[in-house]
Formats: sequence, C-alpha cells, structure tokens
Amino acid sequence: MRGFYDSLAPDYHRIFANWDASMAHQGAVLGNLLGPGPHRVLDCSCGIGTQAIGLALAGHRVVGTDLSPVAAARATEEAAARGALLPTAAADMRQLPFAPGVFDVVVCADNSVAHLLTAPDVEAALAGMRRVLRDDGLLLLTVRDYDEIRRNRPEAAPPQVSENSDGRVITFQLWNWHEDGEHYDQEYFQLRPADGDWAVRVRRTTSWALTRAQLTEFVAAAGFVDVRWHEPASSGFYQPVLTARAPG
Repeated sequence: MRGFYDSLAPDYHRIFANWDASMAHQGAVLGNLLGPGPHRVLDCSCGIGTQAIGLALAGHRVVGTDLSPVAAARATEEAAARGALLPTAAADMRQLPFAPGVFDVVVCADNSVAHLLTAPDVEAALAGMRRVLRDDGLLLLTVRDYDEIRRNRPEAAPPQVSENSDGRVITFQLWNWHEDGEHYDQEYFQLRPADGDWAVRVRRTTSWALTRAQLTEFVAAAGFVDVRWHEPASSGFYQPVLTARAPG
C-alpha cells in the first residue's frame, strides 16, 4: 500500500479537474460537519492534503499523517505554498504516534479505511482514533457507496479527465472482485500525452468494500456513540460520510 501511494503522490492532483477548487469545496463541506471551531484536527490519511489543506485554510489547526511519507511531505509543501500551516508525519493509521485525547476531530476521508483489509486492521485503526480523540470528540470517515457497489459489482470506475500544461490526463480504474464479493483489486491507470502518443502508468492495490452496516458495527464496537450517516445529497460531499462521537 505504501508503494502505491508513494508512486501516486506526484500525480494525485491530476485526478481532479481543478484541485484547488476541490480542496476549497471539501474543506467547506467537512467544516460544516465539524461545527463551529477552530478545532484541533488530525487527518490520519491526509495523502497530498486534499481535505487537510482545505480545513487548514478554513482556520482549523490541522495535523496530517499518511502511510506514504512522499504524500505527507507533499501535503506540507502544498499547504505552505497556499499560506497554510500543515505539519505532517508518515504514520500507519493503526499505530498513530500521538498522546491520548489531543485532538477534537479525527478525519479519515477519501475511502482510506477501505485499504484496511481485515477486521483486526479496522479495529486497530478505530481504537487508535478513539485513543487520540478527547472525550466528546468527533470521528469523521468517508467511503465509497459500497452498499450500491456490492449490489452491482462493477468492473471499472468512470474515467476522469483533467488538464495540465502538457494537455489532458485521463485516469480510470479496473476492478477485479475476489470470490468473497467484498474485496477487490484495483488497477489504476493514468494516461498522459507523450510525443504525439499516450504514456500509460499502471498502479495496483486492494480494497475492502465495507457496507454501511459493517462500518457502523466496527465504529460502535470501538466505543463510539451517536453514529450517523450523511448522504451526498444532504452533506454536499462526494462520498457517504460517517460521523460518530467519543463518549463524553
């Protein structure tokens, strides 16, 4: 998994038609779910900073961690280029390197929890998130709509097109489902113009298509309360969002 995101980090922004606009939008939407702040926020799967930078620019005190040191370092650099402070560190979300109760909010967005492939992995990550949250602190997770996806088991994700100085970049995924119907391997293609032709880069990883019921059960078992789902139509976020509270 680290190798996948180390490799993707320099190109990750090309997933978005306009990365800065997406950062601003996601920061605003997630900020609404956080409530009045500023808050001490840990983004424990910060990647190159799409959510973390948006939240930092909105005035929250954000720390980012990611399994990929390349992605985490880029998040800090991109934040600084936009006038925001975003300290980051390379860390596995199953082993968060923070003292208990130091954050008001823990964010784990962009389907990152789906990269935890077993129940013990999910349990370890959620236990760590609970540990670093203060009492009554907020957990915020976002995932793909796996309830719908598992009903249909698609073999591909829709292509995405972005523009850069070299021309259009096309990104798409092929999905190969495991026999259990829950896990799938992703082949992640990026096509970039090169000398009148296309240069193709392929990266591979595996995800666990956790349904709302499965993830709700894991979150409740980790000791969280007031578990709620916020659908894209109401939240404005592009994925379903789960929020929950650490007991007060």
